[in-house]
Amino acid sequence: MRQLPARTSRRAILAGAGALAATAAAAQSSAPSPSATPAALPRVTLQLAQGAIVLELASDKAPITAANFLRYVDAGRFDGASFYRAMKLLPQPLTGLVQGGAKNDPAKSFPPIAHEPTTQTGLSHKDGAVSMARYAPGTAGSEFFICVGDLSSLDADPKQSGDNLGFAVFGHVVSGMEVVKAVLTAPVSATKGEAEGMKGQMLDPEIAILSARRA
Repeated sequence: MRQLPARTSRRAILAGAGALAATAAAAQSSAPSPSATPAALPRVTLQLAQGAIVLELASDKAPITAANFLRYVDAGRFDGASFYRAMKLLPQPLTGLVQGGAKNDPAKSFPPIAHEPTTQTGLSHKDGAVSMARYAPGTAGSEFFICVGDLSSLDADPKQSGDNLGFAVFGHVVSGMEVVKAVLTAPVSATKGEAEGMKGQMLDPEIAILSARRA
């Protein structure tokens, strides 16, 4: 399966996270404290007009990142948010990612969290993985993306130069990948995102997240 070079893929997603970020603060100690070993991994249902996407969060392997996602869910801050970006890795039309969240709206944003690289968690950007968009490590907030196809080039890679910490996977889709693929293939704007290097990736119209609830 074709993949973009690791650094190209990271740079593309970083551009999207950064361009839509209202702020990019350093990680703060007020990040949520994960609970002790959970009896069962938590699940979250994202309800769209196109159907439901059910995520299982790896709170055992990525406790900080999973707890951060859950605090947005529990506070209702994903309700009325949207999926706004669909990055296709051509020529395969069903390979890429969809990105959503509250666009780091200051009124809906919690402080950013410490980065949990895949070299630490043992997770990977495989088909259906859900991961955090970010600028520099330690700036992830409300923005997340779901992988369609194998995007393991987004994993941390100590052999790379520069920012080689990748993105923080914190769960995977357990049902609703057909809905994710519908988002990936939804209409995009011919002009939006041009200034951020994301021309052809911005959904038009955006696809609303009607609700986000623990399953």
